[in-house]
Amino acid sequence: MLLLYTMKNPSFPEYVFSSESGIMCLDFHNDHPYLVAVGFYDGNVAIYNLKKATYQPSYKSSAKSGKHTEPVWQVKWQKDDMDNNLNFFSVSSDGRIVSWTLVKNELVHTDVIKLSVEGTTMQGPEGLQLQMLGCGTSFDFHKKIDYLFLVGTEEGRIYKCSKCYSSQFLDVFEAHHMAVDSVSWNPYHLKVFISCSSDWTVKIWDHTIKAPMFVYDLNSAVGDVAWSPYSSTVFAAVTTDGKAHVFDLNINKYEALCTQLVVAKKKNKITHIQFNHVYPVVIIGDERGHVISLKLSPNLHRMPKEKKGQEVKKGPEVEIAKLEKLLNLVREPESKAGK
Repeated sequence: MLLLYTMKNPSFPEYVFSSESGIMCLDFHNDHPYLVAVGFYDGNVAIYNLKKATYQPSYKSSAKSGKHTEPVWQVKWQKDDMDNNLNFFSVSSDGRIVSWTLVKNELVHTDVIKLSVEGTTMQGPEGLQLQMLGCGTSFDFHKKIDYLFLVGTEEGRIYKCSKCYSSQFLDVFEAHHMAVDSVSWNPYHLKVFISCSSDWTVKIWDHTIKAPMFVYDLNSAVGDVAWSPYSSTVFAAVTTDGKAHVFDLNINKYEALCTQLVVAKKKNKITHIQFNHVYPVVIIGDERGHVISLKLSPNLHRMPKEKKGQEVKKGPEVEIAKLEKLLNLVREPESKAGK
């Protein structure tokens, strides 16, 4: 089921769409916010159009049109293709990253990459060697370099991939000991990304360096992590023990500014967290189907204070410099020299 709410009326949804299979993920189109791409538990993907007075998806994949064979864990809209056709990507446990393009009212698929795991071949019937595929769990596309994207896997690896190469990876990070639950690029700094895992850790990386820059152990499996849209050094994570953690590296590099119990522990886990891009609000989703909205206290989204007669510098350059300064403290001397 797909439900869409407004913050003005959190007790009842504005839109209700039922589906034959469980919906695992969704993404709103940036330029056409009435279009919602979704991924299903049965491996299908679909597009819902909120402008149309129908409860069915406007477009949906099928077994014939290249649907995934395992649950779809994430979908993301991309820029329209060269023919101005709508286009989104999906990642699934079946190890395929698929590009879906809307051509003449039909979803056309292209396999962008298959997550083959090196050195893992399985003995098939009659002595056939079968290549094992990694299970994709999450992905994110670079904000500026259009072809570059990251894929997190159930095996704990993070693959740096290009849309241009379908058979090889640009790099492989041995990132975590358990499944990577989320991976995302920093909205300001072009080299930095963050990952979280069921191995209890959140790690911050420079994609040109194989070792993590910062590692945080949160004492419980981390379900999701998200960068804040207003600061390059603020991020929030949620753990399966029902807690939300908010960090600001600029204030404290070692521990969270705030750790708060959001859901009662008994048989309930938090699965997702997202920042609002305009207001100081986060929404948190749990395993029971509840969505909780929380307002960040002023000290969690504090802006630089204006000094008398001085103008406070703001903007992306300031945010990039702020994070770069912190990274320089932990970079190896030889990697600094290479910058």
